[in-house]
Amino acid sequence: MNNEIPKNTKVVVIGGGVIGCSVAYHLTKFGWKDVIVLERDLLTSGTTWHAAGLVSQLGPTAAITKIRKYSLDLYKKLEKEVDHSAGLRLNGALSIAQTAGRWQELQRQATTAQLYDADVRILNKDQIKKDYPIINTDEIIGGILMPGDGAADPSGVTHLLAKAARKEGAKIFEKSPVEEILTKNGKISGVKVNGKKIECEYIVLASGMWSRQIGEKAGVSIPLYPAEHFYIITEPIENLSKTLPTIRDFDNRTYFKEDAGKLLVGIFEGNSIPAWDKTNKVPEDFSFGEFQENFEHFEPYLNSAVKRFPILETAGIRKFFSGPESFTPDTNSLLGEVPEIKNFFVCCGLNSIGIGSGGGVGKVTAEWMINGHINEDIFCYDIKRFQKFHSELGFIKKRITESLGDLYGMHWPFKQHKTSRNVKKLPHHEQLKSFGACFGVSAGYERPMWFALDGELAQYDYSYNFQNWYPSAEYETNNTIKNVGLFDLTPFSKFEIKSDKAHQELQKICTANIKNETGKCVYTHMLNRDGGIETDLTVVCIEKNHFRIISSAATRERDKFHIVKHLSNDIDLKDVTDDYCVFGLFGPKSRDLIRAISKDNFDNDAFKFATAKYIKIGEIDIWAQRLSYVGELGYELYVKFSDSKKIYELLIEKGIEFNLSNCGMHAMDIMRMESGFLHWGHDISPEENQFQAGLSFTISKKKDVNFIGRDALEKIKREKTKTRFTMFTLKDSEPGKPLLLHDEPIYIDDKIIGRSTSGNYSFNFKKNLVFGYINNDFSNDELQSKNLFIEVEKQKHPIEVQLEPLKRTNFKNL
Repeated sequence: MNNEIPKNTKVVVIGGGVIGCSVAYHLTKFGWKDVIVLERDLLTSGTTWHAAGLVSQLGPTAAITKIRKYSLDLYKKLEKEVDHSAGLRLNGALSIAQTAGRWQELQRQATTAQLYDADVRILNKDQIKKDYPIINTDEIIGGILMPGDGAADPSGVTHLLAKAARKEGAKIFEKSPVEEILTKNGKISGVKVNGKKIECEYIVLASGMWSRQIGEKAGVSIPLYPAEHFYIITEPIENLSKTLPTIRDFDNRTYFKEDAGKLLVGIFEGNSIPAWDKTNKVPEDFSFGEFQENFEHFEPYLNSAVKRFPILETAGIRKFFSGPESFTPDTNSLLGEVPEIKNFFVCCGLNSIGIGSGGGVGKVTAEWMINGHINEDIFCYDIKRFQKFHSELGFIKKRITESLGDLYGMHWPFKQHKTSRNVKKLPHHEQLKSFGACFGVSAGYERPMWFALDGELAQYDYSYNFQNWYPSAEYETNNTIKNVGLFDLTPFSKFEIKSDKAHQELQKICTANIKNETGKCVYTHMLNRDGGIETDLTVVCIEKNHFRIISSAATRERDKFHIVKHLSNDIDLKDVTDDYCVFGLFGPKSRDLIRAISKDNFDNDAFKFATAKYIKIGEIDIWAQRLSYVGELGYELYVKFSDSKKIYELLIEKGIEFNLSNCGMHAMDIMRMESGFLHWGHDISPEENQFQAGLSFTISKKKDVNFIGRDALEKIKREKTKTRFTMFTLKDSEPGKPLLLHDEPIYIDDKIIGRSTSGNYSFNFKKNLVFGYINNDFSNDELQSKNLFIEVEKQKHPIEVQLEPLKRTNFKNL
């Protein structure tokens, strides 16, 4: 066998842990045979070797559950194909709850798992005690058992994947540290290893905790940082069952697994310790290393473990382990192509679930590279959900003290992080605060989520039931349809292109017919070549050949990347997101209010829906757009940051006579659902096309341009789509009963026919609203005669099809 590193290859995978080997296997399996893996030391030598090796199919979202389930299925399949053991011990996994909120969360996850045919069993307290007498069940409410889960040997899984990758043609080189990533014209051209250059077209950075500093050298932002991670292994325990399932005691932040007659006890504490806190750098030569014991930090969790497993009280500790494990700002992985350098992909930031997710993330990465896009809804893993500030040391080190614990903390709906806040404040932040704003983070901005009423505390009281902000949302939505609501839209992503070719370029990447006429606003999508919806946006013509593109706050880097990727090299896209504050003035009195502060003509004939123009408020020039995401007459005002505080104060002052109310994002989300408006990342994604989503009106039949995805749409149009978007309401509607979110199964009788994508309670119409996708076997008329249900926390609730949006106003013609 030739062990000499080649001088050129198609793909270099940097990192020989479980993730790097998985990527190499999937790339070669899918047809890209020219792949090499470069490992700085030995396979598994980073953090893979000391992983607890837990494998679980159940995740906090449908997308994560899908990835984990694939991983386990892959390991079982490869064990047979390459004759190598992954060390699978599938004794099951039991997640227990001792608080009402945790019990609700577990039942929601078990409900979602049904969408993927995962075997899930609900156990009550007595069943747990009967089946697992070793557990003290005094405070336990119940548990969720996944019989097909368990644990694997981290080294075994890695070498299994490495063997499978080699069988498919990959070459793996140990003792081969990458010293430099080489680029040419903003694109990957090669790497340097051991002083030698290897030319390549692509790299995949799968270097775990080293990824951030490797990326930093190349000018790439990779937001992760290692924390100290702890577990103990006891002395042998007499009569300890070898079939004991992995047990996750989330409320006490501990997990347990049988380990060759001993018990391994690990923790995910709520206040973690950043590793290498003095140097802020992972040593290049750190391999198979450990940190000094920190029993004082571990002891409170050990005490909880002893309470749960009284047998631990007399068990000695054979091994106290403390080692590094990297975490991201939101405890989700980092996948995909980075925005800074073409053909630079990442697959890292596994947040201590690398063994359980390794197969799935490797598959997704390989598909992404080969196809140029991914036809799945995994934005929660896309590295482009983050911005550059997320990887800055001041931000990431503080955040991981919280995010490590988030893995076992409550995954509350609408939960906001406490660390690394106030990165971006609006100029009128203090004024918003004085009116009772409860802030959440949107693309780094502190943005009002709701406004407290009558002196109540402006903070979340998290729950899976009635939300403490419901009274505020009721007031804000009611006042918006009766009077006028003021919404802060500043975090909207905003990009501009200005060129003689700008219109031609937009026509090639947008599905709608973009108008090169001053003031015209066009709602449109951009697709991938398979017809999946990549972006959801509005294109506005500021003046001829000068356009502004407006999209969601959360998708700023992702949308920018997609647009730049498909623009000609001689056209520059300018990100103007942080140049303008945006105020949304919506409601029947919005026109009266804006007339009170501007002398411009706002009559319908002079300022029609989906048009825009410059107006003056005092001496300040403001770009105003007559658009509405809440389904009411309204205007979006684009104000320079330097003028925004003055304009906000004027709107508040003049708004008193029109009963203006400050409104938050919860109110906006409720009202967009009342109006039947879909949201990218919830209701639409690359997993859906416009025909499925009922958005074919955004496909131009006029323009004679072969825009990206058009050929795929023609094919999709000729075939019946397998699923379609449908709106529902609960027959018995009360706020928070149940709390509808997403990924809840939708049934006809006892058969699952789809899943929800969004849920909200409409205070204006006293109805629980559900958006979702169902099998396209029945028309909406036929569905009205069927017994339809949505399942939440293992309970089915009758629903009915909502044929039209609840709100059908004629605001466009007002």
